[in-house]
Amino acid sequence: MHTVESCQKAKLAIRDTLDVVGGKWKLVLVSILRSGPKGFNELSREAGVSPRILSKELQELEINGLVSRTVCNTKPVTVQYALTPYSVTLEEVLLAMERWGAEHRRKIIAGM
Repeated sequence: MHTVESCQKAKLAIRDTLDVVGGKWKLVLVSILRSGPKGFNELSREAGVSPRILSKELQELEINGLVSRTVCNTKPVTVQYALTPYSVTLEEVLLAMERWGAEHRRKIIAGM
């Protein structure tokens, strides 16, 4: 049985989580980067997100310690984005979302 206090704590924890990974693109970007570092244009193509939005989302992920940004000494200068060791803490969340999403898609296709 949930107490008012435990519900308040749960609500706060969920809000904190959504503040970090909420929105349409952040978890998609983390999921794409699970396969290894990617350049900005590659991420934009794979995610299907505009450069302006991608830049904002990557910056927020970097601020929260989930993504690292490395400027490569190339001509022209390129930037690589990669997951940080801290991002592994999202693995359980991503797997749960993948399972739920796949099941939901099956249910919708089957006509509920």
